Amino acid sequence: MTIKNRIPLVDLRTQYDNISTEIDSAIKKVLKKANFILGEEVQKFEKKFAEFCKARFSVAVANGTDALFITLKSLGIKNDDEVITSPNTFIGTTEAITLCGAKPVFVDIHEKTFTIDESKIERAITEKTKVILPVHLYGCMCDMIKISKIAKKYKLKVVEDACQAHGSLFKTMPPGHYSDAACFSFFPGKNLGAYGDGGAVVTNNRKLYEKIKKFRNHGRARKYIHEFEGMNSRMDTLQAAILLVKLKYLKKWIQKRNKIARIYTQLLSNIREIQPPVVPRHIYHSWHLYVIKTPFRDKLKNFLESKNIFCGIHYPIPLHLQPAYKYLGYKRGDFPVAEKLSKMILTLPIYPELEYKAQLKICNLIKRFFKNVSK
Repeated sequence: MTIKNRIPLVDLRTQYDNISTEIDSAIKKVLKKANFILGEEVQKFEKKFAEFCKARFSVAVANGTDALFITLKSLGIKNDDEVITSPNTFIGTTEAITLCGAKPVFVDIHEKTFTIDESKIERAITEKTKVILPVHLYGCMCDMIKISKIAKKYKLKVVEDACQAHGSLFKTMPPGHYSDAACFSFFPGKNLGAYGDGGAVVTNNRKLYEKIKKFRNHGRARKYIHEFEGMNSRMDTLQAAILLVKLKYLKKWIQKRNKIARIYTQLLSNIREIQPPVVPRHIYHSWHLYVIKTPFRDKLKNFLESKNIFCGIHYPIPLHLQPAYKYLGYKRGDFPVAEKLSKMILTLPIYPELEYKAQLKICNLIKRFFKNVSK
């Protein structure tokens, strides 16, 4: 909650306060019906979310990692297959790959957009490559036209990690349009966040949709008839009811995020030690996160937090250097852009309820910090 002398990275309390009547009513209705797993609200949310994403189908699941994993499994990804993705992402992206028994193959990122450098994808393709998994980091979509052309050339599938890209557009089209499927997370801090975990897959492929829908519910075609072994990744009805309420406000909230991002960029653009985010003209950014670059990242973060302004780092260690992936054999220097940026990136507070005076305070403190640094 934004209170005097304290500005959080994310403010979920104020958001709830603004829509609490609707949220409480939706929760109460579910409690009265007592249908807590895959209830009516789940089906309604799937329909509405598919419409929001301009997709034919949507399947609600338990979380974003499951969304990715189930989609890959439903596409037939198995042991010894390879999936190309970015080292600059949350580990859930690669966990979904390795849970299938497949191997993550990393490709470096663009310095300006933080997203996968599509010009380097082809050299990473081998006979074992089956999927390209681009990550729309911070709400900025990858170049899906170039990626889809590469996939078509090599007969590969494309699965978008859109867990941070609710409402983002590439050439007016959202995640899922240029690919086999797009996967979303409804972790509470996301642009569309549940009050717990949640996720979804959107696709225009009916056969894939039907496979994913069964997979998330133990491979079940109907009660006690299981066509294959799946898993339990069903969305709670309570979460679907909450998301249905929030979905009505999502476009408006993203518009506010865009306004906040523009103000940040305007106020910070004259500080030579900072590089504000760059948004290509053909991308509509949803601004899940507003991430600046500065060689003074750690000192600036400590300074701001000493003034009760809370920042984040997304992410401080690229995945190829994580202990969990030591077995892949990557070493420092393999992906120089991702490694360089991991030491420079700083996430500033951003949420629809962030007031201009709070932004002004943040930017004035940043300016004060760099005046002292330059001395």
